[in-house]
Amino acid sequence: MDSCLMVWHMKPQSRAYRFTGHKDAITCVNFSPSGHLLASGSRDKTVRIWVPNVKGESTAFRAHTATVRSVHFCSDGQSFVTASDDKTVKVWATHRQKFLFSLSQHINWVRCAKFSPDGRLIVSASDDKTVKLWDKNSRECVHSYCEHGGFVTYVDFHPSGTCIAAAGMDNTVKVWDVRTHRLLQHYQLHSAAVNGLSFHPSGNYLITASSDSTLKILDLMEGRLLYTLHGHQGPATTVAFSRTGEYFASGGSDEQVMVWKSNFDIIDHGEVMKVSRPPATLASSTGNLPEVDFPGPPGRGRSVESVQSQPQEPVSVPQTLTSTLEHIVGQLDVLTQTVSILEQRLTLTEDKLKQCLENQQLIMQRATL
Repeated sequence: MDSCLMVWHMKPQSRAYRFTGHKDAITCVNFSPSGHLLASGSRDKTVRIWVPNVKGESTAFRAHTATVRSVHFCSDGQSFVTASDDKTVKVWATHRQKFLFSLSQHINWVRCAKFSPDGRLIVSASDDKTVKLWDKNSRECVHSYCEHGGFVTYVDFHPSGTCIAAAGMDNTVKVWDVRTHRLLQHYQLHSAAVNGLSFHPSGNYLITASSDSTLKILDLMEGRLLYTLHGHQGPATTVAFSRTGEYFASGGSDEQVMVWKSNFDIIDHGEVMKVSRPPATLASSTGNLPEVDFPGPPGRGRSVESVQSQPQEPVSVPQTLTSTLEHIVGQLDVLTQTVSILEQRLTLTEDKLKQCLENQQLIMQRATL
């Protein structure tokens, strides 16, 4: 919202780059597949292509006649797609940002547009309550998915390219097969609008970010909620897995970016990283499924280990005793993390108090002078 772009280094104590150039709020950002370029879209109706180094050089061009909501590179890095409040989706050549073509069947703001992993399809999500699937070569709309009961905020392809997931203002997440156009899964787990989502590279998990301030991790193979993560102090606006799936990052209206460790290897790394396969059955999930709550850190720029699983139960232990013990372990885990959070908050308060006292001393010194 401050019209600045920040590029953070994942290594501790590494300095971040702060890029300025946009004249209004930045709504979207995307690295090229090689990582050598960075594209950003803004309310100033422009797209900027940055070289993410110390200099932060960029070229800007007016991409749309209204706010640019989304920018996404194709997997080959040769082109990128933009979506805008001017109701259009546009495709551009990365080299010299040459305009290629426009897709214009939406009748309201287009909030998101993405290329399929193979680059042959484009999917877009709009405030006209539809998700549209486009053929890049023919430039035709292949199908419109109209099941959302409100504005569709975000959409993305499964890593296999065989299905898509869309998030909506109606608090739902829906997964469709792009070949049969059948609704595969429907999740109604959040208590407010879902603003963003991201598939784990394995294709087995989906993470969602919502205005109810939580992130939720879904097991797509079993069609159920795994974890609810509490970290942001207001709406969680965006979330994304890293390319390896080892981490995910979330951003919120509380001005914080949090980096989380997935820890899926604790479950069974071999299982998780199997070849991507799409979810196969229709699962309709509601909020009363079993879930584990993990509180997040209050401090800025801290990381938290977010996903932990219990070891598989031995056959000899009775089921009721096992589940009771697992529940106790889960509660202890939450208590441990709560104590950790309280410690962090105490440290933060001490730091602020120290700062206040130092400021007071400075003021008194100036007054005596």
